[in-house]
Amino acid sequence: MVRTYVLLAWTWMRASYQYPLSAAMMTVASFVVNALDIAAIWVIFAHVERLGGFSLPEVMLLYGTAGLSFGLADLLFGNVDRLSGHIRSGSFDTVLIRPVSPFVQVAVDRFSVQRFGRVLQAAVVLALAVPQLDLTASRAWMVPVMIVCGFAIFVSVFTLGAALQFLLTDAPEVANAFTYGGNQLTQYPLSIYGGELVRGVTFVLPLAFVNWQPALFVLDRDDPLGLPHWLRFASPLAALLLGLVAAAAWRAGIRRYRSTGS
Repeated sequence: MVRTYVLLAWTWMRASYQYPLSAAMMTVASFVVNALDIAAIWVIFAHVERLGGFSLPEVMLLYGTAGLSFGLADLLFGNVDRLSGHIRSGSFDTVLIRPVSPFVQVAVDRFSVQRFGRVLQAAVVLALAVPQLDLTASRAWMVPVMIVCGFAIFVSVFTLGAALQFLLTDAPEVANAFTYGGNQLTQYPLSIYGGELVRGVTFVLPLAFVNWQPALFVLDRDDPLGLPHWLRFASPLAALLLGLVAAAAWRAGIRRYRSTGS
């Protein structure tokens, strides 16, 4: 399955680079557009010393880890949010009769090089933030863990949004509230939000485990809401459980599918 994904992605990339200048400009444009988010954070810190009790380098750590996790998920699997287009046009029927995983085919469809810009921008921010925090090795090991777990959580959210489109073909807007909206939410300290929202993204849709809970461990900070300390190490469990739910929802959607017009 991995080999098939790579071959299909390489095919789309070769198609994109038939016009290399256009592909390069789209990648640079993506980098610049996403850089406006960090510019907004710098504007905020031009007027305050701390945001929700966190310094600029600490917020940059949150931004970089969330952005890198989401950017990789969006790059590799974000196209599943276009599933409703395949369903409406009937092209999903073609997907099902091919001897390749439908999920892989939908995820890699129209693989876009411009999304590399989002990944690169987040990686640059993270690379600038980490040296400013003077992290010890006993805590820095959590940074790559939170990126991997955050990636898995966002992929699961993308998958859940796609599964919803088997029921509601106009669901992409709803799904985007949790995928792209979830990315925006996790770029900032959750301490700036209300307690009910934080509990919701901790115990219902576990976006807090993308970076917030593990970042509290990395930064050696107390949880502003007083949630249990062990939650800081629960990102792998949250990613696994959400992944299982997403896989079950996807399989249920495939079983429900009855071709165009159903």
